[in-house]
Amino acid sequence: MAWDLFLWILSFFVSLALVASVFYQVICLTDLEADYLNPFETSTRINRLILPEFILQGSLCVLFLITWHWVFFLVALPVTCYHAML
Repeated sequence: MAWDLFLWILSFFVSLALVASVFYQVICLTDLEADYLNPFETSTRINRLILPEFILQGSLCVLFLITWHWVFFLVALPVTCYHAML
């Protein structure tokens, strides 16, 4: 019971971090579109977030697999496979 609560809290914060990362990337691309940033600066800012995003997504998928939450694992699996192929 306590592990399920810990899993839900952990997955909530990891999902929140992933959404914040995507939101930051969209803001950077919007600044690029409005000519506030040059393309090199934008790509540097976005590329810094790619590897941590991949690691968080993969660890969340593995965490769902280990704790036998099959539905959430199957939802996270296609994105994790896509990240692995990249």
